[in-house]
Amino acid sequence: MDVVPADWVPALTRARDEEGFTYFDWLTGVDQLDAAESPGIDVVVHLWSVDRRAHLLLRTRAPAEDLTLPTATGVFAGASWHERETYEMFGVVFAGHPHLVPLLLPDGFEGHPLRKDFVLAARAAKAWPGAKEPGESDSDVGPGSAAAPARRKTRPPGVPDPEAWGPRSEPLQ
Repeated sequence: MDVVPADWVPALTRARDEEGFTYFDWLTGVDQLDAAESPGIDVVVHLWSVDRRAHLLLRTRAPAEDLTLPTATGVFAGASWHERETYEMFGVVFAGHPHLVPLLLPDGFEGHPLRKDFVLAARAAKAWPGAKEPGESDSDVGPGSAAAPARRKTRPPGVPDPEAWGPRSEPLQ
């Protein structure tokens, strides 16, 4: 069920109190910043009704120009950890959260690594896994191998030069 950001907490409260979805399962973000219409970060919550053995997904979109939503911790205390993770990984600020501080990343880390515009350091530091054609793996080269000379190595799409990684300076095309 999609709800507008202003109805986020009332919709969660209604789902818990009136519809019986009393079990909070998880909350996460989905990067929609490159969406042509209304870019932002989707925040999705999965709830479960033990009595009805049914589930409910609630989704809202925090607009790109203001990635802020009211906290759900007043409705489901278990949302606290999930909101901290979504704040850290996607940059969504949950207004009114009792302790919205980084949770997983090292101190001083810059950027939001689960956004599409963030270049992962692992792809900059380590070659893309697997050989595409016979003769392209590292084990095929060296003394005594009959492998053909290596071709120019290329990086997969989206993998930056190993010297540059982190938040991109220009948006995705």
